Amino acid sequence: MTGAQRPAGLFGGGNLLLWSAGAIAAFLLLFWLITLALHLPLWPEAIGKNADLFVSGARTTLYLTLVSGVLGMLVGVLLGLGKLSALKFIALPCSFVVWIVRGTPLYVQLLFANYALPTLVPPFGSLLAWADTWPAFEVGSVFVAAVFALSMNVAAYNAEVVRGGVLGVPRGQAEAARSLGLSGPQTMTQVVLPQALRLSLPALVNNLVALLKDSSLAATIAVTELTRIADQVRSSTFEPIPALAVAAAVYLALTTVMTLFTDQLERQVKMAGR
Repeated sequence: MTGAQRPAGLFGGGNLLLWSAGAIAAFLLLFWLITLALHLPLWPEAIGKNADLFVSGARTTLYLTLVSGVLGMLVGVLLGLGKLSALKFIALPCSFVVWIVRGTPLYVQLLFANYALPTLVPPFGSLLAWADTWPAFEVGSVFVAAVFALSMNVAAYNAEVVRGGVLGVPRGQAEAARSLGLSGPQTMTQVVLPQALRLSLPALVNNLVALLKDSSLAATIAVTELTRIADQVRSSTFEPIPALAVAAAVYLALTTVMTLFTDQLERQVKMAGR
């Protein structure tokens, strides 16, 4: 149980700060390069005139991915642990939420979050109305609705990944922790969960990369992310090939950089667990 007794080293300690700083710097550099590339005279005039819109859309796409990814990770862990609970009043609702979300299309979930949920849940409607008063950092009602739908969607898939990771930890780890005097919650948070997250990390990372591409569906509720910008340029210039090609290239750049740094994170976690 020696590896499990170092929860603080789950992500390599101070190396996580360096990894985070490197990821932020890489994305800032990427957006600068995208801006320069789109202003090159190689592109049709319709693309050059709308270069800043493409960059803005890519930035919104990244915001959607990061915010939804963090929330989806937190909620996914809670749902995954909830499904494993021996208490039926906890396990059944968590299982029901995962069943509903995994069994319905993300497209429907986005429409439901934006048009139906505010009426069914008035506090959520108030949250969307409040979000419209904060235009900074792309915050608005449609952005919040998209974050809710995307985070719940990825949380349902993360829940199954986390549940599988917990079940993959040898039972002897928990028994050894309990014999040392740790309580049930302490055993889970300090011994079992860190090991489960290590086991689950590749699948969790894959869900995050998939989330970046799935965020394109937020265009259906008028979030001005990359896909919506590309469609607006297509409809206004009647040049679908350049507009869609640029969008595809930017998505490819974003996923490539994200995959690069998540691969680095996986390696750090493996090294920290040794």
